[in-house]
Amino acid sequence: MTNQDSIVLARDVRKTCLKLVYAANASHIGGAFSVADVLSVLYARVLHYDAGNPEYTNRDRFFYSKGHACTALYAVLKEAGFFSEEQLSAFSTNGSYFTTHVNHKVPGIELSTGSLGHALSVACGVALAGKRKLAPWNVYCVLSDGELDEGSNLEAILFAPHHALDNLTLIIDYNKIQSLGAVSDVLKLEPLAAKFDSFGWDVSEIDGHDHSAIFNALSTQVSSAKPKVIIAHTIKGKGVDFMENQLAWHYKSPNQTQFDQAMQQLES
Repeated sequence: MTNQDSIVLARDVRKTCLKLVYAANASHIGGAFSVADVLSVLYARVLHYDAGNPEYTNRDRFFYSKGHACTALYAVLKEAGFFSEEQLSAFSTNGSYFTTHVNHKVPGIELSTGSLGHALSVACGVALAGKRKLAPWNVYCVLSDGELDEGSNLEAILFAPHHALDNLTLIIDYNKIQSLGAVSDVLKLEPLAAKFDSFGWDVSEIDGHDHSAIFNALSTQVSSAKPKVIIAHTIKGKGVDFMENQLAWHYKSPNQTQFDQAMQQLES
């Protein structure tokens, strides 16, 4: 698929996120919009998978640590063909597998997440198993910036280079806002790239809404036996002007007027 294909996919993902959040009076639309471009490039152009056979042995393994922003992953999996729009319409209803944090019972999801800071550790373990089996697949993990406050991530960040996990790619959705304030106020991360570099990671920093930059970063081969981290600078609420960079849209759900305005912007 082309760069334009993933751009169109990201637009459709954001529209689906908006519909799901509005219908369910759910939250986390800001974080779903910030990561939509990264997920769209991954599923349109990078990951190896078979939507008709989600347990396909040689699939790439994808772990989505920011499970609270579930609508973005559900939306991209729906567009990839893992399930239908009708099935997804049960989001956040009693008895549905489409819960408000990602659920491994949904086809295409490797791990239930929502308790923060867990997925990278699991991704490291799976990557290590893959290397020992000489498996052809790679492991990818998306982590939110606020999750770096979790101590479990520090263990994983030390573990991956120690075991030379060059089959592991970590993408950080660095939108600068977490649930209760600016990341820089809650627990500052900078100099983030220098910290990962000092721990033995191959580091790149990109505009997380530039599809060419995302694809190039994901496709670049690491010459040494290092895990790769891509720090993707993003905008919370990207795509809707009154949601962008606004803390309120971490939890807030749009009313009818806001829904109409947001959909109009996404369709323009």
